[in-house]
Amino acid sequence: MTNPMPPFSQLLRAPCWQLPRRTLHFGKRPLLMGIINATPDSFSDGGRFFDPQTAIARGLELVAAGADLLDIGGESTRPYSAPVSAEEELRRVLPVVQNLAQQCKAALSIDTSKSVVAQACLEAGAEIINDVTGLTGDPQMLPLAVKTGAAVCVMHMQGTPQTMQDDPHYANVTQDILQYLLQRRASLESVGIPRPRIALDPGIGFGKTHAHNLTLLSTCWQFHTLDCPLLLGPSRKGFIAKVLGDKEIERDTGTIGVALALASQGVQVLRVHDVASIHRALQLFIACGAMDG
Repeated sequence: MTNPMPPFSQLLRAPCWQLPRRTLHFGKRPLLMGIINATPDSFSDGGRFFDPQTAIARGLELVAAGADLLDIGGESTRPYSAPVSAEEELRRVLPVVQNLAQQCKAALSIDTSKSVVAQACLEAGAEIINDVTGLTGDPQMLPLAVKTGAAVCVMHMQGTPQTMQDDPHYANVTQDILQYLLQRRASLESVGIPRPRIALDPGIGFGKTHAHNLTLLSTCWQFHTLDCPLLLGPSRKGFIAKVLGDKEIERDTGTIGVALALASQGVQVLRVHDVASIHRALQLFIACGAMDG
């Protein structure tokens, strides 16, 4: 039996995330990272924001709805997705980053595992590298992060998007991933990326079964022992439809339920599609004293 979660007020959470041009401070409400998929094939909204002007408009809409950060990606990482070239990925994301950096005050994140894409987007105004490979997929990504002073998000993934759902297995999913993230944090610190610049993501849906996902979501408060901000992305993922018993069901309302559960565990950043609804739900959740303990 695991130890019960302490009251919210006793959770020892990392208080801030240091970016190159600002510091993000955390309170009761998680910060919301709005998702911009500039792709034709993402699992949830592939194609809707593939055109750069549509993606830019979407980013401004998300900020108006309450997004604190925007995460811009040009390559789908859904299960069995096909990789794209760096040139194509840059064609998709660079105009979006350039325009949003000029038009909004939200912190921008580039969702990529390619250093050449990350570098161009950092030069265009992004401040965060959000890498599903944990900064291991490209040998130039770590030196780039050190040189530029970018903030980073290190995610856990078992396998690759092409293989991760074939047969995921763990001795103890929470402890195994906690140890992986502890090792990755130590590796980053050893090359000169200080801890305040590192956020950690257990990787919901990335090489996990349905049971693994639910276990991680109920025990993610334990990852606060890593002394880094926690960033989770449960939005519209398949486990929601499975819990609700309908593969075709709309998943935004289920995402709200998960967001409130993660907020109660002190998760500092939530990566979501429907910013407006989750922002309102969190306001009411906090106003009703749900996190006063």
